[in-house]
Amino acid sequence: MQKAFQDYYPDELSYCYGCGRLNEQGLQIKTYWDGDETVTRYTPRPQHMAIPGYVYGGMIASLIDCHGTGTAAAAAYRAEGREMDTLPAFRYVTASLKVDYLRPTPLGVELEIRGRVKEIKGRKVVVEAWLQAQGEVCARGEVVAVQMPEHMAPRG
Repeated sequence: MQKAFQDYYPDELSYCYGCGRLNEQGLQIKTYWDGDETVTRYTPRPQHMAIPGYVYGGMIASLIDCHGTGTAAAAAYRAEGREMDTLPAFRYVTASLKVDYLRPTPLGVELEIRGRVKEIKGRKVVVEAWLQAQGEVCARGEVVAVQMPEHMAPRG
């Protein structure tokens, strides 16, 4: 069984609300390679509602954000021809997030978030992403991710 990008994150960096596998209250998204694209599937819960029947826009931004930073990490490893469990570890944080909401996103259905790397330059990775529901693109985004500064790393 293929491991998700987020499954490679060390425990001390696995508490993010969007992608942290150790955050019991979080989304715990899982992202995988699908050829040259990345894919995350997630079904929002009733508490992610904006108005009855539709997903809250901040939730959509969170999904695109964490999908983008996970894609950035995986892309950095791929660019160096390394496995994701090798050191030094690549971990990314968001420097910029842009989301365009194209149509209302229905609640109660599985969402598919896809991404593609636009640029890798030094410590920066730019990822374009789109969120679909029932085959319709509901939002598009761009994540500028940068390697996590050392001062943010937990001290053991």
